[in-house]
Amino acid sequence: MAAPRAYWKGYLKLSLVTCPVALFPASSQSEKTRFHQINRKTGNRLRQQMVDEETGRVVEGDNKGRGYELSHGRYVPIEPEELEAVEVESTHTIDIDKFVPEEDIDKRYYERPYYVVPNDKSGEEAFTVIRDAMKDKGRVALARIVFANREHILAIEPWGKGMLGTTLRYDYEIRDEDKFFKGIPSPRVPKDMVELAGDILDRKAGRFDASKFKDEYELALRKLVKKKAAGKTIERADPSEKPSNVINLMDALRQSLDKKGGSTKNQGTKRKSTSRRKMRKAS
Repeated sequence: MAAPRAYWKGYLKLSLVTCPVALFPASSQSEKTRFHQINRKTGNRLRQQMVDEETGRVVEGDNKGRGYELSHGRYVPIEPEELEAVEVESTHTIDIDKFVPEEDIDKRYYERPYYVVPNDKSGEEAFTVIRDAMKDKGRVALARIVFANREHILAIEPWGKGMLGTTLRYDYEIRDEDKFFKGIPSPRVPKDMVELAGDILDRKAGRFDASKFKDEYELALRKLVKKKAAGKTIERADPSEKPSNVINLMDALRQSLDKKGGSTKNQGTKRKSTSRRKMRKAS
């Protein structure tokens, strides 16, 4: 199996300390079942073509370019070499701006994770010093990086022997929750209802383990493809029954507890607040 290819190579910079690093995608969707568009008559795969919006003619590769729309139907063309002129320091350097507590970063800002590894023996010591200093202080580095013709914010944290760099969304990309939540009513809920719901939460308490979650739709897709390839008929399953409306919320909560067995007496009267424990891969 070929070694994974680095997505980005450059330098990690902390003040006057610099070390060469490489970034590798920490996630992949290559294992997901994918479908291609085909010609139903011939069974051949279809290929998309770029067509001029006005003339309707197919445009060949040499004539394809990028343009920014100034007004409706009016574009200013931008050439690749002109994009390269937008050169900032973070094009080849991950320049650390500051260190912050992880809880300071709103979860909505997290976007895509990358493994950060040293890319040369000469920088391994500096890499280790930066990683271990963050681990000792319990801090996350905020830096800037450029790839895919865009500058990104990168949150870097210790991760086992290496580091994990996660791109963050910019403030203008986050929607204000008030626009979506302002219509949600705030009814007064009896305390015993909340305590019963808390008991259900306690019954289902656990730790996050991604391996316990299976992509049921993906597994069903693979079975369908295998069955169809074998020449078998695909029949649509009967639709599942929709859950009925809850008439009495208190009864529904009690039944949810009884379903697992056990008594509801004296449960939920004493509650301890526990701090959120963060799971991290052991170094």
